[in-house]
Amino acid sequence: MVSLSLTQKIILRLKFIMKNYCLLMFVLAGFLCPAQTTLNAYARITTISGGTVLDVSNVNIANHTFTVGGDVIIMQMQDDAIGSNTTNASTFGDLSSIANAGRYEVRTISTVSPSSGTPTTITLSSALGNTYNTGTNSSVQLISFRDLGANFTTTANISGLTWNGNIGGVVAFYVTNTLTLNHRILADGLGFRGGTFSNNNGGPVCTAGNNTVFIANNANYGFKGEGIYRNTNNAFNNARGKLLNGGGGGVDHNAGGGGGGNFTAGGQGGNGYNNCTTFPGGGLGGLSLSAQISASRIFMGGGGGGGQQNNSQNSAGANGGGIILIKASQIETNTTCGSSIQISANGNTAPNGGNDGMGGGGAAGSIVIQATTFSINATCPLSVRASGGSGGNVTDAAAHAGGGGGAQGVIIYSSAQPTANVTTVTNNGAAGTDNSGGTVSASPGSGTSGTGIIASSAGPLPIELLEFSAKAEAFRILLNWSTASEKNNDYFTIEKSINGIDYVAVSKTKGAGTCKCHSKYTSQDNEPMEGTSYYRLKQTDFNRDYKYSPVVSVQYSGALDFSFFPNPVKSGDAISFKLNKNSGLKNMAVSISDLSGKELYAHDFTIAGEENEFLLNTLTLREGIYLLKIKSGALSHVKKLVIN
Repeated sequence: MVSLSLTQKIILRLKFIMKNYCLLMFVLAGFLCPAQTTLNAYARITTISGGTVLDVSNVNIANHTFTVGGDVIIMQMQDDAIGSNTTNASTFGDLSSIANAGRYEVRTISTVSPSSGTPTTITLSSALGNTYNTGTNSSVQLISFRDLGANFTTTANISGLTWNGNIGGVVAFYVTNTLTLNHRILADGLGFRGGTFSNNNGGPVCTAGNNTVFIANNANYGFKGEGIYRNTNNAFNNARGKLLNGGGGGVDHNAGGGGGGNFTAGGQGGNGYNNCTTFPGGGLGGLSLSAQISASRIFMGGGGGGGQQNNSQNSAGANGGGIILIKASQIETNTTCGSSIQISANGNTAPNGGNDGMGGGGAAGSIVIQATTFSINATCPLSVRASGGSGGNVTDAAAHAGGGGGAQGVIIYSSAQPTANVTTVTNNGAAGTDNSGGTVSASPGSGTSGTGIIASSAGPLPIELLEFSAKAEAFRILLNWSTASEKNNDYFTIEKSINGIDYVAVSKTKGAGTCKCHSKYTSQDNEPMEGTSYYRLKQTDFNRDYKYSPVVSVQYSGALDFSFFPNPVKSGDAISFKLNKNSGLKNMAVSISDLSGKELYAHDFTIAGEENEFLLNTLTLREGIYLLKIKSGALSHVKKLVIN
């Protein structure tokens, strides 16, 4: 039996007390150990058929589900972008063709199979606009685009699932009107994974040839960080070469890992033991993807490369930042937040260590915010950040090697960059130090900090419908709607139904195309039906993709009064059709249509006498629901006719 000293017993007791105190405070208060919410469902897309049918695996529905009518994001996380750059040279991991990496779009689910439990197949209501690759060196993900309602106020920090090689890394949601932030939105470290450190290996010190090992299947070298190329070849696992935006690993002896890349390139890892400037072995920094980045193509931050060790005092490369997609008409804070609010997709900082090489910092991820206005209270300022993590520091007095700094990410606003009580930051990560004295041979993330901020750039998030309403007037139904922004919008169609199931087009209105502006529209139904009618707005893009608004209902009492009976009526029987006395009308047109709008009967009548009665024979009409319309001049009126 092991005997513990009094000091050891005290330390263990304190650890137990603090652990349970934190748990108790979390349960009772929820703020000393902050709560965090994951909003999204995730799945890997394994095949795509016909542009609409998605076979999925690795499904995570622990926090949300994939449901019929729900919106989803399809995103190419990785693609075969390395091409022929696979030889043992400094060009290993260079970008050959971006292919489809980083592309994403929003679609709506029409069916889920099976209908309960874990889905295996999801069908979209309209075909995908982009091409997506699901091959060996590619990865496509399905993420639920969470609808938080008309207005939403946060009740806890919001984050997402950490990327695990198949799913995760993305936080995505939308609010129709106002998003009120009392908590943080976090994708820090959710992105591409850092490479682990090497085995213990006391290789040659500052020797020719070490600096020319760019690829290897040799765990005595640090592992490369992960990037936008899905690596399935063990021969590429280790050594100095970058893996696109993933940082390279350190090599003999005790060299540092390279920083991950995104908007700018990651920094190179430190030279190695005793500051080997002749044959530096630090991992190369991950690539800059700024030439490919737009509001329609974004990336997670590359992982930092792992350092090389021989004394078990190394550190691994850090994870890159994930992706945040937010859509709202307005984003605001109020006076009750208690502290500054942060939306961040920072790369992680690599851990520090002793007399070995350290890991590279993770690159920051990407943030896309589609919002028309910001109303940020001075007592609750907002900080939006996509900054790279720092490389790990050596704490030993002798010079070994720090890790390279992670690159800055990108922050994209659909409107002008907000500045009133809002700070937007994209900084490069710092290089790690080679020793406790602060010597640095590694490099920070490259380029000028702050260049990863892009404003007034519309992306693929859908049209933001602010309102849609229907109002009954004397002889018509007036329909109004407005949008906060539009993307590739060709036209709107007003559709009407008398049963909430079968709809017919009423009018068509030209859209604004692509516009980061507040647009208002109006239309009317000049042939309203007595009773309750249902209206919906269909928005159609230039590529003929479409999306429906929520349905609104309106009650109409009628202006041109008439009656007919019996109703319902048996097929083949006559109905008596009657105007009110003294209607003042001299002639009228009567028609009967089905619910699709197809006219099945039409007759003009001349009105004479006070009773104004007419007989209509239903012999040619089958059982069902029809629309009976009377029209005289500019006046018209529609009622429902049931035949059984």
